[in-house]
Amino acid sequence: MATLENVLKKPLITEKTSVATDNENRFGFVVDLKANKHQIKNAVEKLYDVKVLNVKTNITPGKVKRAGKGVKKTSKFKKAFVQLAEGQKIEFFKGV
Repeated sequence: MATLENVLKKPLITEKTSVATDNENRFGFVVDLKANKHQIKNAVEKLYDVKVLNVKTNITPGKVKRAGKGVKKTSKFKKAFVQLAEGQKIEFFKGV
């Protein structure tokens, strides 16, 4: 879990995070469950070459879903919301 590529799994792109990006310069990521705030901050700063001001994390519990006659539970995941310094941004879709 020491490598930077294992800390960040994928960007979190939803309507709520898009509004937070426009208003507060805050970006969302799905991260590893064992990653702490310092590891997340270092990974974002080194991979995207930006200055991180603060990190907020949230563990979303799994949900119970119906699957035919039985039920299954989805796995839990951890979200991280990273606020960048003024004037900096992350381009997830370059050239699209």
